[in-house]
Parts: sequence; C-alpha cells; structure tokens
Amino acid sequence: MSQSYAILAGRPAPLGASFQGDGVNFAVFSKHATGVTLCLFDGDGAETQIPLPEWDGDVWHGFVPGLTPGQHYGYRVEGTYAPHEGHRFNPAKLLIDPYAKRLTGHPIWHDALYGGDAKTPDKRDSAPYMPRSVVEDPAFDWGDIPPPGHAMESSILYEAHVKGLTQTLPGVDHPGGFLGIASDAVLEHLTGLGVTAIELLPVQAFLNDRFLVEKGLVNYWGYQTLGFFAPDSRYLTQHSIWEFQHMVARLHSAGIEVILDVVYNHSCEGDHTGPTLSFRGLDNASYYRLAGDRSLYINDTGTGNTLNMDHPMVLRMVMDSLRYWADTMGVDGFRFDLCATLGRTEAGFDRNNAFFNAVRQDPVLAGKKLIAEPWDIGPGGYKLGAFPPPFSEWNDQFRDGVRRFWRGDPGHVPILADRITGSAHQFDHSGRPATSSVNLITAHDGYTMADMVAYKKRHNQANGEENRDGHGENYSDNFGVEGPTDDPEITAARIQRRRNLMATLLLAQGTPMILGGDEIGNGQKGNNNAYAQDNRIGWIGWDKADSEFLEFAKKVIAFRHAHPILRQKRFLHSQPREADGLADLFWWRADGREMARADWTNGDLHLLCAEMRMASGTPDYAEREDALYLAFNAGDEVTLTLPVPQAGFRWVRHLDSADPEAAPRRAKRREPMSAHSVLAFVLEPEGAA
Repeated sequence: MSQSYAILAGRPAPLGASFQGDGVNFAVFSKHATGVTLCLFDGDGAETQIPLPEWDGDVWHGFVPGLTPGQHYGYRVEGTYAPHEGHRFNPAKLLIDPYAKRLTGHPIWHDALYGGDAKTPDKRDSAPYMPRSVVEDPAFDWGDIPPPGHAMESSILYEAHVKGLTQTLPGVDHPGGFLGIASDAVLEHLTGLGVTAIELLPVQAFLNDRFLVEKGLVNYWGYQTLGFFAPDSRYLTQHSIWEFQHMVARLHSAGIEVILDVVYNHSCEGDHTGPTLSFRGLDNASYYRLAGDRSLYINDTGTGNTLNMDHPMVLRMVMDSLRYWADTMGVDGFRFDLCATLGRTEAGFDRNNAFFNAVRQDPVLAGKKLIAEPWDIGPGGYKLGAFPPPFSEWNDQFRDGVRRFWRGDPGHVPILADRITGSAHQFDHSGRPATSSVNLITAHDGYTMADMVAYKKRHNQANGEENRDGHGENYSDNFGVEGPTDDPEITAARIQRRRNLMATLLLAQGTPMILGGDEIGNGQKGNNNAYAQDNRIGWIGWDKADSEFLEFAKKVIAFRHAHPILRQKRFLHSQPREADGLADLFWWRADGREMARADWTNGDLHLLCAEMRMASGTPDYAEREDALYLAFNAGDEVTLTLPVPQAGFRWVRHLDSADPEAAPRRAKRREPMSAHSVLAFVLEPEGAA
C-alpha cells in the first residue's frame, strides 16, 4: 500500500536529491517534459507517486518533509512521444535520477525497459526491472591527511580494475570491492612497487549490456555509464558510498593518488533501439546529439549515442559530476574516455569549446590531473597532441613505436628517439610540458605485457564474438611459439623483452603508466579485449606472480624516482645550457661519434644511445643532476664507446636489463652491451659513494 507524503515547493538547486536535515529536496532537469512525477518506494517496494509542483528554468523540483538518507526513489516523466521530433517521453518507464548518488543495483533485462517503437510508446511498467535511486548524505570525515599532491613530473600511474586487482590477492578482506583496495595488502604492494597514483577503470554506475547477459557474460570494464554520481553497486560490499571515500583516504595515507577513468561521451542507453533508463526518458532531445532524422543519434563513440555537450544543462551535469568526485569523494584526477568527443561541436573538434573552457577555469578542478584519451571513431576523431593544457594525453604512438622498435621492425630508431624525449612533435606547443605525454606500453584495452611477447594473434573466443573483436594489429611477437611454452630459450627471450619494455617505459621523458599486473607477468591467455571477462582471464593472477620481474620493475621505478633528468617538464632539443654551454641532449653512435643524417635514415640500425642533461632553460631552483647515458639495443651484442666525462666525473653503470641483479660499478670508456638489452649510466663526481 502506498504512503501519503506532503510536498512543498523546494528549490531548483542543487540538482538531485539533497538531504537537508528535515527532509529531502528533489530537483531534476527536463526542458521538454509536460510533467515530472517523483516515485517513492517503501521497504516492501510499494510505490507512491507525487507530482513535482514547481518548474523553474527547466528544472522540476519539490521538497518532501521527513525523508531521510536511504530513501529509494525514481522519476516518471510525461511529454510527447514523437521520436521523429527527438522526443521519447513515456511515464510507464521508471527513470534513474541522473544525479543519484547511489543505486540499489542494475537493471534486470526485460522488454518492458524499452520505451517503444518509431511511433508507439510501450505501455508496460518498467519499475519491476529497474534499480532505485537512493537518497544519500555524502558527508565524510577526511581527518588531517591531505591529498598527496604529486607533481605530474614525479608521477607514475598504475592502471587497475577494482575487482581485477583485488579478487585473488592474498590478505584482502573484501575482495572485489573498494574496501579491498583499501586493504593493507594492496597498499603494501603499491607503495613497495613505487607508483604514485592508481588509475581505476570506470567505477561510476554502469550497465551490463543485454547481449552480454544473454551470453552469460557481464560488462566487466564498465564503459557504459548509467549514473555519473553513483559508485557502482557491485563494488560496494557494505552498500554505502563511504566505502569509496574510505578507499581514497587509505590510499592518500599511503601517498597514493586516485584517478578515475570517466565516461562522459555517451550513456548506456545505446541507439534508437536501446532501453529507456534515464536520460532518454527525461529529455532525449536535450541530453543527446541527434541526427538529421531526429529519431536517430549521432554516434561518434561507437556505442550508439553521444551526449550533447553543447547543451548547458548537460555540460552542467558533467561539471557537477567532476566537482562531486573531486571534492566530496576526494579523487585527484580524471582520465576522460574518448575525450575527442567531449571537444566536438557542430563544426567539429574545438580545443576551446565549452567543455574544455569550463574545466580549465573551474577552481575545484584546479590542480587535478586531467588525462585525455585523444580519439573517438567520429570524422577526424584522432586528436593526439591537440588538447589544451593542463590536459595530458594517452600516447598510443609511444606504445606502438616502442613495441615495434623492440620487435626489430626496420626504421624505428628515430621513432624511439622521439618517444623517449617526450614525443615533442605531438606535444611541444601551446606551453605544454613534456609530461603531457602519458606513456604506455600496455593498458586494459589490449594485450598485457606478458601476452604481447607470447602471442601474435588475438585469442578472444571467450568473448562470444567469434574472435572478431579487439585490435587486429598489436605489434606483438611470440618468439616462434604461440602461447605458453616450456622451451627455456624462448622463455628467457620473452622475459628479456619484458624487461626491455618496462625499462624503456620508465626511462622515457613523459608520464609513465603501468598496467596493473604487468609488474608480476600477468597474462590473459591471449585475450586482448577482456571487457566481458569477470573471471580469471580478467583478474590479476597473483598466484602466478613472477617475483624476479617484480624486483626488476621496482628497481627501474626507484631509478626513475632517483634521477630528475628522467622527470623533466621541459623538452630536450639539444640546446646549449646557460650554466655550462653543454647541449641538453646528444645522440651517440656505438663508436662514440655523434649520430649523422645517414645514421638516422639507416633502416637496419637497431641501437639508440642518448646522453641527457637537465633541459636548457631549467631554473636554478629545480632539482638537478649532471647527466645520464641511456642505450637501447634491439640488435646484436655491441661495444659502446662512452662520451669522455668532464674533469672530476666518471660514468657509473647502474642498470642492465640483461643482468638485472648487477650492482652499480664504475664504467670503462668502452663498455660491452648485450644483444636485446637496455643500459643506463649515471655521470657522478669522482669520490661519490
């Protein structure tokens, strides 16, 4: 039996359900609706419908005295059902509040979730199959622990999935959830490894696609957002948002920042054949970019729809969401999925569009780390290097160039040279720093590092798409055997390649990102698109951890932290320095002579040697050191002739990927270098310890 509630006018701001001590204010945007009904649900699921009494600036609102946090609710919205005009209102469909701070779960797939066909609305009630929005009071005592505030040049990112990271890690009390990441076992691993930030795959509430559920799979990665303010319920083992805040506080106490992968380019409602769950039923014509035939959607994202960032209330929702996660939930930054879409206007991509300008001027987001995935599938959608500061960008050209160099592809020495110096061709403009390039060898989308040295072809049969999904070209290698092998020579070669890849990532200018699990040799059985694998394919296999490779990763990370030459904001362009007249970058041949044009155009060359110093123009107050000599050899064994050190200095051989346990030693003028290896030398004063 439904209950009786009083309702007052309330206020149009803030949007969402706001607990105010003596009741809850409800406010929701819809420009084209003719009426909005608040639906309150009691503990038995009985529904009480209350029309919102006020409409102010396209915001419908009302205040219900006596309601408290924990109240379940939703909306039904009346208006025209005319898909050809862009309107898909249907009060038979219970809708999620776009500003809901928690959801009770996920939709249960049923045909009643669909709004109707091209002409006729579906009259079936969707409420039995819909999760409820939940009123929350997000207050949290953060104590005296400030955010770590790592500078971008000092950052090492670690991309991970909440469940994948924690599900099988020994010592985790709440595996699979936010509290699992807050466990001592995770904190000890991250701090021991030496990373400074964890970049989590999407945690905002997301949908399990129907085609996956019908195949017995789930949306594991989470790139189908259902609610931009609500943590996904599958990660809330105690059914409360404080779990996320506690996770952030624990990571901050360990000096680890939290970056969220966020999906503001589209929603989970799909194309014109998709379900009506929230935005479509609230105001389809406002929330989405529609095609000339307004019953259809512009699809720059490959998911069926694109959010309409040109609309001020959609932009406001995204900005409110970012501020909520940054301020109330405590996160330190965001990685924007398909960020090129967020820069689109009717005229195309614009780095000075409303979204980028809103983010750049926002005081709450000032100082937060902002990372763009610089592409989408729309016209002209590849935009690497095109984003405004302070955005950094995932650099897929770093990924591909480094992979191909180590695979032995011809002509990749000049490409590697550009990649290890910050990809200046893409990023050295508009006052952007070298940290703008987020360097990666692997990410969630593709092979793990262990798989990219064991498989030439993708093996995605478990996804149920007949192995058609996932990247077709991965620039990978299998050393003669596809998949696992007992051959000791192949095994040793694969491990050596992984050491070379990890060393290259961490010795390059820019901001390195490690895929969680790569440091222990985690694999996915050759699946390079594990988006639906909530199982041992998608989880990190801690029981098979390569402890020796983990120690090597720790060693190279520590080396990066110890040497400011590797962590520069300014680009290296072989310019003379005011302090000593020496150039900040030299490129050397193995015989000790400088690289010439003929060397750079030699497609058979597989050796790159760089002498680096602090960049020209580096201020006196910056952290400083003298020089590093880095060598990357994808060819045969070679003898290096090192540059003659200035008086009172010596070269010290610190890192050798072919001999990872070797202790630092004084280098000779001529130094042997193993085939397929990386070396790092440090210029140190004579007599230094």
